[in-house]
Amino acid sequence: MNKPKRTSFIIASALLATSLAAAGCGGGDKAAGGSKETTATTGDSAGGGGGTLIYARGSDSTSLDPQNVTDGESLKVTKNIFDTLVDYKKENTEIIPALATEWKSSPDGKTWTFTLRDGIKFQDGTNFDADAVVFNFERMMDKKNPYHTGGNFDYFPSMFGGFKGEKGAVIKEVKALDKTHVQFTLNTPLAPFLADVAMPCFAIGSPKAIKEEKDKFGQHPVGTGPFKFVSWNANDSITLQKNDGYWEKGAPKLDKLIFKVIPDNTARLTALQNGEIDVMDGLNPSDVPTVKSNSKLQVLYRPSNNIGYLSFNTTKKPFDNPKVRQALYMAINKPALVSAFYAGLGEPAKNPMPPSLLGYNNDVKDYPYDPAAAKKLLAEAGFPNGFSIDFWAMPKARPYMPQPQKIAEAIQGDFNKIGVKTNIVNMEWATYVKKLENGEHTMALFGWQGDNGDPDNFLYVLLDQDNAKPPAAQNVSLYKNQKLHDILIKAQTTPDNKVRENLYKQAQVLIHNDAPMVPLVHSKEALAAGANVKNFIPHMTGTDKFTDVTIEK
Repeated sequence: MNKPKRTSFIIASALLATSLAAAGCGGGDKAAGGSKETTATTGDSAGGGGGTLIYARGSDSTSLDPQNVTDGESLKVTKNIFDTLVDYKKENTEIIPALATEWKSSPDGKTWTFTLRDGIKFQDGTNFDADAVVFNFERMMDKKNPYHTGGNFDYFPSMFGGFKGEKGAVIKEVKALDKTHVQFTLNTPLAPFLADVAMPCFAIGSPKAIKEEKDKFGQHPVGTGPFKFVSWNANDSITLQKNDGYWEKGAPKLDKLIFKVIPDNTARLTALQNGEIDVMDGLNPSDVPTVKSNSKLQVLYRPSNNIGYLSFNTTKKPFDNPKVRQALYMAINKPALVSAFYAGLGEPAKNPMPPSLLGYNNDVKDYPYDPAAAKKLLAEAGFPNGFSIDFWAMPKARPYMPQPQKIAEAIQGDFNKIGVKTNIVNMEWATYVKKLENGEHTMALFGWQGDNGDPDNFLYVLLDQDNAKPPAAQNVSLYKNQKLHDILIKAQTTPDNKVRENLYKQAQVLIHNDAPMVPLVHSKEALAAGANVKNFIPHMTGTDKFTDVTIEK
């Protein structure tokens, strides 16, 4: 999911609560309600609304078409332009109404019917209704659809098994029953269906705008969300303004929301200290004490729901050999990495999913840090003298990788001790992601911010063979294991959480033994804001909806 300089402003805040809970099924309570900017308005008191919030982050968005992006920097913005059928509670990932007020499933779990809000309009004045929902899902799921343009729609097959007509595809048909009722027919039950539908990548865009813009919709987005798109200055700022016709009464409170790019974490903090921005993410863990000691600032935390990892491309030598992967795994001193770079805001990982999720297998014993054993395994694999290889390092900081270059250099030192010589490769972020998804790397640092609070969102997305398909692989290790696939599909199609829990525990054992990746760390992201930013509690999914932000004088 990644503004311009201004002369004076008051720092603002958002009410977006977080915590970790598995997404629920069924109904619930109604949801609560190109030019450069040079100045910003100030708002009324905390309850009065108005004003401008400037949110600084490390990188620009790649597109504002939510259905065609997987990066957090894009989804951070689209979350505020678009709505989904259902959403997550502010406190956790329990499902609540959004564009749909009610939903029900058939006893076999293959039919889902949603009741939609009536009278909602897109930001271009056109009507939101069941036909608009059908249009959007047909656009995503059907490769032959004339509006299936602007990207690869990577998230759709990652979460729903494939596109329409493909083997493993979960969604068979989406149809409008009438103006306010839409029905999804599935080929097979999907336990995390509602949790998936709530993800910002499945937001509903204006059919009129999509038809007019086609593959340019990502530069001219139109949704039903709390803010309307105004302008985008590449690698600088994206400006949104209040949607006065938003369906949630009294929201949003802000007049304007600006996402500003400041690549360096330290420079971003300086901008906050100087009053040039309101909120920043990517606070260096080592800078937390500095922020805490400043009465004009505050530290905010996003609950840990991520994994930072080292991916081995299992289709390329020597990483097609499990012994090589296991050897390099044992060569990495994970506790030392976490101690050196996370300042108490991270814990060593042993599984590719966070400990808080359903089915986490704490009985898995992590590979020990043991350079001698690693050298022995390398010799058994045919590399008694080690080898030389490229090692791709992330070019930008992420919550799970706050100092990627330095972390890469530390791992490089660990590998050197067992005779593995690495050449650290760097490139621009969008290129890095694209090349990883195309399987061009040998081994690379990467990570994942969980989207919906379900283990399927980690294990199936990151490690199932369905998602090991360049050029849009989310499983960038290109790891394929039929037994694992069978377990993960069974877990997807089983509604009983006790059964799912056991299946996910089995899956983690298989992954651990094959070692297609090295789980490095689960981190707790630190953000910073002005002390007069109130009620901003970052959401565990990494995307925050600024409907309730107010600016206190």
